[in-house]
Amino acid sequence: MGFREAANYPASGGPANPYLGPMAVKLSAKQQTQVSFLQLLPPKFARWQSVIEQMGGGKVDESFVRGMIRTLDEVKSGASQLGLGALAGAASQMASTARRGGGAQVKVRALREDLASIRTNYESALKKASIPEEESPET
Repeated sequence: MGFREAANYPASGGPANPYLGPMAVKLSAKQQTQVSFLQLLPPKFARWQSVIEQMGGGKVDESFVRGMIRTLDEVKSGASQLGLGALAGAASQMASTARRGGGAQVKVRALREDLASIRTNYESALKKASIPEEESPET
């Protein structure tokens, strides 16, 4: 592996971003900010999945649910500031689902579906942010 390829790999050995190959790419400042924000989300997905599974088993403390709602609101805010409207909308939907009352099993099913929607929007946003924008010719 040459220097150029090694620069795109983190210490874990895998590619830093699956949509960025070993070649250097020129992303706009907005895209770099979006990619940086999006790279923080996978650990949150795992945490939310854990809370949802605990809710399904009936072994969840309400403080965990409130923490999940708080992080969903943070993701919604950050995504909307960076122009990631679909991701922000999905996070907002999941937060409102977590806030509402009703049967636990219905809520758990809806939260699982909302998390799948967030993951889909995350993949789409990451792919879009990782593709360099076409430079317009200056005349």
